[in-house]
Amino acid sequence: MSQDTESTEQEADELIPRLRVIEQQPLSERAPAYAALHDELARHLESGPTG
Repeated sequence: MSQDTESTEQEADELIPRLRVIEQQPLSERAPAYAALHDELARHLESGPTG
């Protein structure tokens, strides 16, 4: 298994528990939590290799 595949799997393993925590929050707190997660993921994607 390549380093990139291991890194992607580890990130997915970390994402699911975070989503579960967000889902357990009151509805009024979910939108800001999802927005923060979206911003973090967008920054991560933008910093990745291109081409």
